[in-house]
Amino acid sequence: LVSNLAEYLDESPIQFGQISTVQNCSAVSSEDPFLTSFSLPTCLPFASSQSVPLPFPMAHGTTTLAFMFQGGVMAAADTRSSCSGLVACPASQKILPIHSHLVGLTSGTSADCALWKRILARELRLYQLRHGRRLSTSGAAKLLSHMLHPFKGTELCVAATLCGWDGGETGPGSRGETTKNQMTELFYVCSDGTRLRGMLFSVGSGSPYAYSILDQGVHWGLTVDEAKSIAREAVYRATYRDAYSGNCVDMYHITSKGWTRRNREDLKEEYYREKERRKHEKTERRDVAFSD
Repeated sequence: LVSNLAEYLDESPIQFGQISTVQNCSAVSSEDPFLTSFSLPTCLPFASSQSVPLPFPMAHGTTTLAFMFQGGVMAAADTRSSCSGLVACPASQKILPIHSHLVGLTSGTSADCALWKRILARELRLYQLRHGRRLSTSGAAKLLSHMLHPFKGTELCVAATLCGWDGGETGPGSRGETTKNQMTELFYVCSDGTRLRGMLFSVGSGSPYAYSILDQGVHWGLTVDEAKSIAREAVYRATYRDAYSGNCVDMYHITSKGWTRRNREDLKEEYYREKERRKHEKTERRDVAFSD
């Protein structure tokens, strides 16, 4: 057992379930002029090496969601990071700001998500310095998809939802409302290279429960307070049913003025409020029955 452990610890990071150092550079030449201005590596990892078995099963669980409405984009996520049956961190941050008008909701392996968020933020900053303007949310999603695709089939696990505002600043007299034009953008990007555009996404083990609230409550004409209430309710319902999601809820609102973060709320408070509402409804029904 000791010798096996020593061999296991001696494995290099490249060999530990990752990619081989021998790459085929001829396969990465691209005709897409969009990618030529970025500092992508000359040799991308396409050939995979034999993976080393992990010391324990890496079961992941989370609940993240985002949707568009007339007031911008509302993003919400729980704060529980789990590893198999262990709550690794009850106060993790799954919504990561990338720049002033773009945030990313992350699900998957926490370390992978944090690393690729920093890589994407670096490339977007370099683009802004070179061209004097921010890259659009669509361009950022395309760039992240191209960078992640070579890792398809490896142990990399990243699923990101990019929420951004591509329009200009609104004037002092504007109410901050948007039209259904491409001012707000919402993209889902996965580590296998998948890139999807939509108006509503929920990702993670708790997403089926979140969708049950979002599908019936989200529409374009929501106010900011209504959008916050629906996002909080969707995360709460998911954490109530999904053991891998829980603890607190983080919410971000993305508008023409950038992103704003709402104070973190403990979901147990929502549980007690829900319990009090049910108790009040039960009392009202009993009073009505007695009056009849």
